[in-house]
Formats: sequence, structure tokens, C-alpha cells
Amino acid sequence: MSSLTATNKGAATREAILEQAYSIACSAGLEGLSIGPLAAAVGMSKSGVFAHFGSREDLQLAVLDKASERFIGYVLLPALKCPRGLQRLRGIVEAWFDWSRHTDGGCVLLAAVNEYDDRPGSLRDSVVDQQKRWHQELGRAVQLAIDTGELESDTDTAQLAFEIYGLALVVHHDAGLFGFDAALVRGLRAYGRLIRSYAAAPVPA
Repeated sequence: MSSLTATNKGAATREAILEQAYSIACSAGLEGLSIGPLAAAVGMSKSGVFAHFGSREDLQLAVLDKASERFIGYVLLPALKCPRGLQRLRGIVEAWFDWSRHTDGGCVLLAAVNEYDDRPGSLRDSVVDQQKRWHQELGRAVQLAIDTGELESDTDTAQLAFEIYGLALVVHHDAGLFGFDAALVRGLRAYGRLIRSYAAAPVPA
């Protein structure tokens, strides 16, 4: 077997382990990941899994990165095709609300915030970094809507990003408990009211 073939096979195996680990984390959280059950699920030995991830924490960090990658791919990247301004910001919000339907049991990123907000270490550091970057992306989208003249020039970008984040949290919360459709309707209605409160000119309901 050539070194290139071996490398490709190793990468494919690592990805298969990571996909299974991500699936488990969606329903059980990162703390629910255990090497033994994971190894059994992918048909490998524990040592085989450890050959790709040196420790349980390394695996958890990799799953967190995978979750962030999927989230950005689902929520942010498609919205970047929309024109800058409120249209792009709404694209982000709609995809973010819709994300709750495509997390196979729960959002790893939101669960990780609850799991590690008060637990110092590499996992908490990674969660904080991911959340900071997402707040910055939201703030950047808000700033573009200010630059296009659609939002008031004195809009506090961090504050509006914070308020949008709050809407996303309640949509994901209610979607799991009471159903996605009702949560989506209320979430979009609340988002519309929020944007109208910051708009430089009247925005259609």
C-alpha cells in the first residue's frame, strides 16, 4: 500500500469516527461521548479510535470543530450570497432558526455552552472562541446593514447581535418543546419587530 493510499484511508477512517461522534454528541452532548461505545458503533477497537484521537478531549475538540463547520456551512455561507444589508442579515437569521430542524437531536454548540461555561480548560476555551467569532459575524452583518443605510447610523452592533442571538435561543428552545413551525412563526415575527425598532426607514411587516 502506498503512503498516499494509507494517508487517504486514515483520513477517511478518522472522518467516519468523527461523523459517528458528532451524531452521538447531538443527542448526548460532548460529555456523553465515550470511547468504548463509539468504538463499538464504528466497528473498531478502543486503541483504533485512540490512534486517530489521542484522548477523549481531543475527540471532543474535533467534534466541536465539526459542529462549528457544519453550522457555518448551513447558516452563514448561503446567506453571504444575498445582497449586503437587511436581506443578508435576514438570510442568516432564517437559516439559524431553521438549523434547529437539522441537528439530529440537538445543537452541539448550544449544548457545549451549557456544559462548559463554568469549567475552565481547553474545551471551554474553544467554546468561548467559537461563540465570540459568531457574535463578530453577526455584528459584521449588522454593520453592513448600517452601511447600506437600512439601519440607524447609531445602532450598537454588539447590542443588536445580542438581541438577535436571544431570539435564536428561544426559537431553538421552543422548537424542541412545542414544535418547529410555531416557534418559527413567532421567531420571525419577533425578529421583524426588532429590526423595525432599529430601522432608518419604515420596514414592511
